[in-house]
Amino acid sequence: MISKVITGSGFYGTCRYICGNEQRSTVIAAEGVRDYSYKLMAHDFEAQRQIRPNKREAVFHGILSFYPGEMVNDEMLARIAKEYLQNLGITDTQFSVTRHDDKKHLHLHVIANLVNNNGRGIQTSYLGLKGKKTAQLLTKKYSLIPAVKKSLAQTNLSALNAEVATRYEIFTAVSGILPHASNLDSLIQALLKLGIDTKLKYKNASEELQGISFKKGVYCFKGSSVDRSFSLAGLQKNFIEKQQQAGRHITVPDVQEQRPKSCT
Repeated sequence: MISKVITGSGFYGTCRYICGNEQRSTVIAAEGVRDYSYKLMAHDFEAQRQIRPNKREAVFHGILSFYPGEMVNDEMLARIAKEYLQNLGITDTQFSVTRHDDKKHLHLHVIANLVNNNGRGIQTSYLGLKGKKTAQLLTKKYSLIPAVKKSLAQTNLSALNAEVATRYEIFTAVSGILPHASNLDSLIQALLKLGIDTKLKYKNASEELQGISFKKGVYCFKGSSVDRSFSLAGLQKNFIEKQQQAGRHITVPDVQEQRPKSCT
């Protein structure tokens, strides 16, 4: 079993990404939040977070990835996730545990509120390192397949874990910026400040935009693969509706001169 830890500031984007697609996700445990709707779950998390509004990164997101082909029932998965949180010092707080079945390997998404039930902030120092050590301990305790030997399957699993985390980081960034962006250019510039490059695809040799993708580090994703609403058409529709509501004239942002290469 491998652990990956991400902390963030927005519960809505996190819950939507993890629980929004019911075909791939099953909530197997939850405490202090409603588990039948990602919107209500996010609302419950956010309500408690508001007790301590100055805590910027109140979202804990732990990804637990199991060896390809390893089968673990939901009861044991829930027990593992709860012990995982306890060993990280994330206790007396809201949490949810969701199983994803969209990959060849089983993986869990654990969301927890870093503002506890008493309104106190939970320490986040070295959570990534603690998560890895805890995963090793739990792997041994529950006789799971260890990620020790550098076999091809385990190497791919580790890479996939990093890819999933990066896709999620991009999703969270775009979700947070989009409500405040007036056009495509402002979105691109804001993402750039977060270390995310935007690649635009043009139709043949023309100046007509055809697609959009986002790149962070070594990973690049089509906008639609991050979220359907992040396709070029989806983003353009968002900006048009926003400008129509504001009663302003719709203008096309001048982003064609750069003609960045696309990875789509």
